[in-house]
Amino acid sequence: MENIPYDKRTGKIWYNSGMVDWKDAKVHLLNHGLHYASCVFEGERVYNGEIFKLEEHTKRLFHSAKRMGIKIPYSEKEINDACKETIIFQKVSDGYVRPVVWRGSEMMAISAQKNKIHVAVAAWEWGSYFDPKLKLNGIKLNISSWRRPHPNSVPWDTKAAGLYMICTLSKHEAESKGYTDSLMLDHEGNVAEATGANIFFKDNSGDLHTPIPDSFLDGITRRCVIEIAKSKGIKIIERKIKPEEMSTFVGCFLTGTAAEITPVSVIDKFNFKVCETIKGLSESYQKLVRKKFAA
Repeated sequence: MENIPYDKRTGKIWYNSGMVDWKDAKVHLLNHGLHYASCVFEGERVYNGEIFKLEEHTKRLFHSAKRMGIKIPYSEKEINDACKETIIFQKVSDGYVRPVVWRGSEMMAISAQKNKIHVAVAAWEWGSYFDPKLKLNGIKLNISSWRRPHPNSVPWDTKAAGLYMICTLSKHEAESKGYTDSLMLDHEGNVAEATGANIFFKDNSGDLHTPIPDSFLDGITRRCVIEIAKSKGIKIIERKIKPEEMSTFVGCFLTGTAAEITPVSVIDKFNFKVCETIKGLSESYQKLVRKKFAA
């Protein structure tokens, strides 16, 4: 399935309160979400047929929509139920769920006060976000020429479609140079995140350092990994990190719903080891996401 284009797949998609055939889940060309990025979404992992942290993801979806001036015409419970219904219809055991909310086509200009709000939920089987062989030895990142915008210029604490444009530009540039992903700096030139995941560094004493999420998304997986690390007695230091400080760290990894915990071996001229601490955190994370479903 992974090689089949997404518009050619089969099954059902939850679309505006009911299931429709995958091929019939269409929008008009002149919709506000496409032209003006009036769109928010979530990305959720399915483990053994259950969605991990579903309620947290749905709450963030509603927060993102509110920040974008979008009123979702369903309750959080209805969206949760739609996500569950979709993975049952699609028979997804280990995969991904994508709820998405966008403004429709009633008005086509900057203003969109009268546009209908559409909601859809799609799900599919999906393996590792990064190549498992690359993850084993750590992926390689360049440093993007694009930066995370000033927090006063964008709704930075949302999962909004428009915020990912520079991520696509950064990742394409990285891949064209032989890297797997790209490290993005914030508007002040501090380390921010990768194109779709938060970042952590390990120092010689075993402490973990991670940027303060004040201009980029504070990921659900990020918060989860912080809790796991603290339960292991690992000190977490959230602070501003300058790019040149990466020379002082011995380990590095990314966290995200799609990325899970992904070790990093190279960022530009800086090298890191896939140490036991990172492997241990990854093992603990996998136990956490699957433990309630294992019985």
